[in-house]
Amino acid sequence: MALVRHAEVKTFCTNRVNLPKETADKHRAQVKALRERLERKIAIDPSFDLVKMLHAGSVAKGTALRTVNDLDVAVYVKAGSAPKDDSELQPWLADRLRAANPNMADDQFVPQEHCVKVSFRGSGLDVDVVPVLYEGDANDCGYLVRKNDGKRVMTSIPRHLDFIRARKKRYGDDFKQLIRLVKWWRNVQAKTDADFRFKSFMIELLWARLADNGVSLSDYPDALEEFFTYIMKSELCERVSFTDYYPTSKLPGPTGNPIEVFDPINPENNVATNYTTEGRSRIVTAAGRALDALGEARYATTKGDEIDCWQDVLGPSFQG
Repeated sequence: MALVRHAEVKTFCTNRVNLPKETADKHRAQVKALRERLERKIAIDPSFDLVKMLHAGSVAKGTALRTVNDLDVAVYVKAGSAPKDDSELQPWLADRLRAANPNMADDQFVPQEHCVKVSFRGSGLDVDVVPVLYEGDANDCGYLVRKNDGKRVMTSIPRHLDFIRARKKRYGDDFKQLIRLVKWWRNVQAKTDADFRFKSFMIELLWARLADNGVSLSDYPDALEEFFTYIMKSELCERVSFTDYYPTSKLPGPTGNPIEVFDPINPENNVATNYTTEGRSRIVTAAGRALDALGEARYATTKGDEIDCWQDVLGPSFQG
């Protein structure tokens, strides 16, 4: 009989996986300070090129891991004011952020490929500020500049957050916890395979798909087996989409991409568009190994053997 069950995995989540509330609150406070300084700048100068700042990413969604050391924030930019040349967008944004935060040093705002990294010296926290080109849409819809090809991609931070919140309300805290567990597993895989990629947004959407399809989330070992079984059986070749904000008829025809997981607020955005057949194969193969390990754990004859199996999935810090 299996000795590592739901209670043991839940304890591991509390002790090792989850971002403690007090830490999350500190992170949110630093983002709030940035946002408030921007709001003061806009109040003084309504013609300022930046419109608003919204907290995005895993901390905002409640799916952050204990190991998180940076936050994602979206800053809405007046589309007509932004540089026409995308290569100039991040340096331009860095200058505007410096203007809104005169109490911070210039070198705390560093342009990156697709964002501006804001570094807080006291806490060591980094905030990635991503520009969203904005034309005043009432639903806070704007356009990201995709880093690999420069394509404009429609997004809405509030709608993305509402999508996750609706599932949490419907399925309870277990929904977010299982997202964190698979993100933890993803990080364990990446430590031994530098080419392993499985973006957090995809993990969130796959869990939403499974939950919407009736998979029970109340027992973590069983739910993890369901997740890895889905990946193995589908080989990530099934289209994944949602009807919260658009009907299925709005989806494009076959894209030819190895994985098709569509943004729930934008049917034109396949969030897996950059994944190759090899990248898909790496995820499927890793899921197969995890499923085998969980199956072996169920029939292990000693607690030590069972923990060894679980460590294959969740890493050496899992002690049962």
